[in-house]
Amino acid sequence: MGRHTKATCKLCRRAKEKLHLKGEKCVSDKCPFLKRSYPPGQHGRIPSRPSEYGIRLREKQKARRIYGLTERQFEGYFDLAARKKGATGDMLIEFLERRLDNVVFRLGFSSSRQEARQLVHHGGILVNGRKVDVPSYQVKVDDVISVKPARLSQVKIVLEKFPDHTPPPWLTQSEEMEGKVVAIPKREEIDTSLEDHLIVEYYSR
Repeated sequence: MGRHTKATCKLCRRAKEKLHLKGEKCVSDKCPFLKRSYPPGQHGRIPSRPSEYGIRLREKQKARRIYGLTERQFEGYFDLAARKKGATGDMLIEFLERRLDNVVFRLGFSSSRQEARQLVHHGGILVNGRKVDVPSYQVKVDDVISVKPARLSQVKIVLEKFPDHTPPPWLTQSEEMEGKVVAIPKREEIDTSLEDHLIVEYYSR
């Protein structure tokens, strides 16, 4: 399964909530979800009662779309989380949050995870002073994430557009446009509106 190449805003309408996939557009009056908050398609306005399976499937799809992963990638993270000690749902969210593209987004260096993924893939991000162009790279405690000099102007524009952005507690950001991982992300520190127990139930069926 390839990446989603059609209208991104339809994914928010399908989930019946904003997933903030388009960065600046999502917080502006141009967001299509504000005008059409019902699901896309000719039957979108017709009320429906999803099945138990449908509820769990939608939650899994929502998580996958928020972090921009393919089905195979998401299943890989779930299998990895299931093998770790602790709550599977918490471990799954931790692995997703520790992706380098997500960390770049959380630090405010990009307006969306899709933009962060492109920034990483094009070699614009350094980890501990070395270029890392793999968006799925798992950051560790004490890792320092910085922006390549050639990309500083691009990141400054994003920071100016979102001056009130605040990184989560497990990340710190300096004025030199550097970020540091100070702790492993905890579930209660992550503001993503996901009911991870439904995802676990989906894969445990």
